[in-house]
Amino acid sequence: MKPEGKLMIIGGAVNKGSFTETDYDQNIEKNLNFFERGILRKIINESKNKNDSTIEIITTASQIPQIVGPEYKKAFEFLGAKNVNILNIETREQANSDAIVARANQADVVLFTGGDQLRLTSILGGTRFHEAILLKYQETDFLYAGTSAGAAAASENMIYQGSSGEALLKGEIKTTQGLGFIDNVIVDTHFVQRGRIGRLFQAVVNNPRTLGIGLGEDTGLFIKNDVMTAVGSGLVILVDGRFIKDTNLTKINLGDPVSIDNLVVHVMSMNDEFDLKTKELTINNSQYNSIPVA
Repeated sequence: MKPEGKLMIIGGAVNKGSFTETDYDQNIEKNLNFFERGILRKIINESKNKNDSTIEIITTASQIPQIVGPEYKKAFEFLGAKNVNILNIETREQANSDAIVARANQADVVLFTGGDQLRLTSILGGTRFHEAILLKYQETDFLYAGTSAGAAAASENMIYQGSSGEALLKGEIKTTQGLGFIDNVIVDTHFVQRGRIGRLFQAVVNNPRTLGIGLGEDTGLFIKNDVMTAVGSGLVILVDGRFIKDTNLTKINLGDPVSIDNLVVHVMSMNDEFDLKTKELTINNSQYNSIPVA
């Protein structure tokens, strides 16, 4: 069954300007790249009740929730959102409580901040809070947003460990189950800036049915009705393993380099679309789409 809800997964380091600068209001135009590019603005616009939507900022993954939560709250409120709350769930007991579940049921949007995705899934996975937002995503006009760890954890399976420099050595990346909002993809974040292409290559060669998604910083994918649209200022890298012809994966020892033949890579930028059903990319500003076919 196709979910009624929507996803916004973001690569991290959302350029929301520094809300601690004393000249923030005076130099607002210098601090609003991400507003102009539309990541948080789009979250509000796509939410059920727009500026009146109830937004819960989930800071569970972060080691500095007292800083991260208020930053996002101020950013959303600057854009006109009227009902923004911060929810720092630190234990599974909290995540199973009536009070937390009630807040989940009232929310139109949840935004999961960055941090440690394993912390996020180990605290929230399988709890009443998790089940409540999954059900809302399946059955209602609900929006799950996640940046960095929150994006990585959105899929059924997620990468939680693996150095960038050694990621294309067999066994160098570790995966586990995510929060399960989207199937048959695996997401990596801070992708371009931290050189994580090898991590995604190995995740895909391990199971070529999985579409690898690499999100650059200040860049996201808005996902609705099986169509992914790029938003933000950077790049999205897609790795499609369906056409792999050969690999040495099962013939080498742990720690040995992995060879892959015919891995397909796509690069998306703002407003490009990728159809998860047909696996076709549409480039928004194509240099060829106005040229007639001979």
